[in-house]
Amino acid sequence: MNGNGVLAQTLRWLNDPLNWQGPHGVPALTVEHLGMSAAAVLIAAVVALPLGVWLGHRPRGGGLTVVASNTSRALPTLALLFIFATTGLGFGNRPTVLAAALFAMPPILSHAFTGVREVDPAARDAAGGMGMSAARVLGTVELPLALPLIGAGLRTAAVQVVATVPLAALVGGGGLGTIIVTGFATQRYGQVVAGGILVAALCLAVEAVLAFGQRVLTPRPMRAVAVGR
Repeated sequence: MNGNGVLAQTLRWLNDPLNWQGPHGVPALTVEHLGMSAAAVLIAAVVALPLGVWLGHRPRGGGLTVVASNTSRALPTLALLFIFATTGLGFGNRPTVLAAALFAMPPILSHAFTGVREVDPAARDAAGGMGMSAARVLGTVELPLALPLIGAGLRTAAVQVVATVPLAALVGGGGLGTIIVTGFATQRYGQVVAGGILVAALCLAVEAVLAFGQRVLTPRPMRAVAVGR
C-alpha cells in the first residue's frame, strides 16, 4: 500500500464521527489513557520523590542508588508488562500501570536527588547558622531551590509514561493503544497511523500543560533556573 493511500485512510479515520463517540471512541479512550498515566506517575512519585530528596539531603552517599536507578531504564518495559500480566495482577490496565510506574521512577529519583544535592552549600550554611534544624533547612531552603529540577523530572516521567501506556492494548488493556493494535490486527494501517498521531498529540499536550503549570508554581526568581535546566 502506498503512502498516499495510508494518508487518505488516516484522514478518513480521524474525520469519521463514529470514531469519536461511545465507550470506544477517542475521547473515552483518551480519558482512560490519562487515568492510567496519572496512576503510574503518582505511584512512581510516591516512591521515588521522597527517596531522591532524602538521598540528596544526606551529606554523602546516594550516588550509587541513583546510578542503579538510571541503569534500570535499560529494562524493557514490554517484557516487564508481559511478566506482570502473567502473574496475579492478570491482564488489563493494572500490569500496565505498574510497569509504567517502574519506568517513571528513575527520572523522578535522579532529578530530585540532583536538585537537592546541587543546592548552594552557602544557603545551607546560612540556614544552619540561623539555628534551623535539618528538617527545616530541607523544607524551607533545599526543596524550594530544587523545585525547578524536581518539576523537570516529573514532566519527563509523565511524558514518557503517556508514550508508554499504549502498550496496555497488548495485554488486554485500554487507552489509545487499542486503536493502534486493532488497526494492525485488521490491517487498517491508516487507523494505526491515526492512533500514533493521537498518542503523539497527547504527549505534546501533556508536556505543554505541565510546563505551564511548572512555570506558574515556580517562584519568579527560580524561573531562570528552570529554563536553564
